[in-house]
Amino acid sequence: MADSQIEEVKNRLNIVDVVGSYIKLTKTGANYRGVCPFHSEKKPSFFVTPARQMFKCFGCGAGSSMFDFVMKIEGIEFGDALKILAVKAGVELKKENPKLRTERQRLYEICDLACSFFEKQLGNSVWGKQAKDYLVKRGINEESIKKWRLGYSPDTWQGLSDFLVGKGYKREEILKAGLSVKSEKGRDPYDRFRGRIVFPIFDLNSQVVGFGGRVFKETPARQNAEAFGGAKYINTPQTILYDKSSVLYGLNNAKLSIRKNNQCVLTEGYTDVIMACQEGFENTVASSGTALTQRHLGILKRYSDNLILAFDMDLAGDTATKRGINMAEFLGFNIKVISGYKEKKDPADIILESPDNWKNLLSGARAIMDYYFDSAFSSCNKDLPEDKKQIGKIILPAIKRLQSKIEQSHWAQKLAEKLGVSETAVLEELKGTKLQTDYSNILGNNGIVGSKEKTAFPVGRKELLENKIIALAIKNPENIDLVEEAHRNLFTERTAYFLDEFKMAVGQEALFAEISKKPEYKDFFDSSALLADEDFSQDLCGELKLCLFELKGIELRNSLNNILSQIKQENDETKKQELVKQFGKVAKELHQKL
Repeated sequence: MADSQIEEVKNRLNIVDVVGSYIKLTKTGANYRGVCPFHSEKKPSFFVTPARQMFKCFGCGAGSSMFDFVMKIEGIEFGDALKILAVKAGVELKKENPKLRTERQRLYEICDLACSFFEKQLGNSVWGKQAKDYLVKRGINEESIKKWRLGYSPDTWQGLSDFLVGKGYKREEILKAGLSVKSEKGRDPYDRFRGRIVFPIFDLNSQVVGFGGRVFKETPARQNAEAFGGAKYINTPQTILYDKSSVLYGLNNAKLSIRKNNQCVLTEGYTDVIMACQEGFENTVASSGTALTQRHLGILKRYSDNLILAFDMDLAGDTATKRGINMAEFLGFNIKVISGYKEKKDPADIILESPDNWKNLLSGARAIMDYYFDSAFSSCNKDLPEDKKQIGKIILPAIKRLQSKIEQSHWAQKLAEKLGVSETAVLEELKGTKLQTDYSNILGNNGIVGSKEKTAFPVGRKELLENKIIALAIKNPENIDLVEEAHRNLFTERTAYFLDEFKMAVGQEALFAEISKKPEYKDFFDSSALLADEDFSQDLCGELKLCLFELKGIELRNSLNNILSQIKQENDETKKQELVKQFGKVAKELHQKL
């Protein structure tokens, strides 16, 4: 890919908009701040600077350009990140040699072509017209059909596969995209979706990654299917592009509204989302029939901590739904539940009857703890000892998961009152209540809950201090002599290099023009410059002295560890005694500093 195209993409996009499409950012001075999506944290340490078009987390060390951000958060290679950003920038990338395209890129192309194929079938055949009529009867209008790229899969065994092969793709690739199924009779793979209404599933960048197919009428293909029998819904299986545990239907369209409203409405079905968005409830997504997973929650947390659940829940049983809700509670989500559903009505049906009724249900959503109480007490007789125990089994773990002791005390008191027992008894039971799942390890790398990768290693204290010292020097150049005079021996080579250039440069532009000649130090200096834009206390000299003091303490502790290691390995008693004296001298110096 030509460098000129990469530069064109960079020039057309602002990193604030790119990063802001994934996480919530708040303006702070000249920069923007947010909770890092790459590691677990409560206090925001993630910064984006428009002036340098870079991001930096001072907690885990992640940082660089918008391309690096997209690669890291999407888990993709540079070529795929460039393609995503080019679409955002409206830059048409020059066509490349098809043989050089990555497998991932080819699967994206296959899914998009398949989507166009299904769209064209809707309304262009007898069955396609009936499929469209069904959607219209469900209340989905023409505009929504186009927006969500709804389609119809012909009732043929290899109609889609033959179409894609004609476009230059291999049957093995179509199989990898999840669009076909291996035949048990040794024949070519046959189409997975046949005689169904098709709902394309999009990733956060609105690229098609999978499909859901719904039967709306009995057809010969459905009755004679080798693999699916009479399944009402089928979905794309796990592929390189599609992971149902991390994709939420409609989030590509809902993410801005979720951030704006600071609330996400979570439903179960495709039509629920489409109808909700059609009537203005754009902060709605669906779990596509699966329970909330760790990765779902990690992604949602980028946009809001507030969830409204609008699906069937069996909180008394050990269900996947309950486990997902428990996890969300532990992660600090504020959860509300919509109750008052009419029998056999889903959100799409309610919205079709009356959007105002749905609006009232949303505004009347109950806090999750209230829902737990209602659920437990409606299914048990509080006057019977064994039922009281059962109620406790349902509610006490929920109270235990609350992060605030004050909240725990409030709900324990309420439970005692409703059961007609002493609060002391409830608190004793609460103390002995064990959570079935260890939630302490659910936060993985990238801040994406449930990631299989190890948690990102935090930035060393020494590097953070050097970042801040450089930032303070940029902020107040008069302090450079204080840094140079007593502490040059404390710094790493890159900081020493910075100090040398700082003294010779005239102005920040000249300084950074010079240090940019050392590309291996670029990220370090960029993060220092970013930190310099932030507000410090008025006593910059005092803050600098404190950083130098801490840096000296780190050096002394490292010296003690090195000496101690030498003492353990030394066999010569005379040399060992010298090392012991040296250890005592350094320890005394450290004690004086503390």
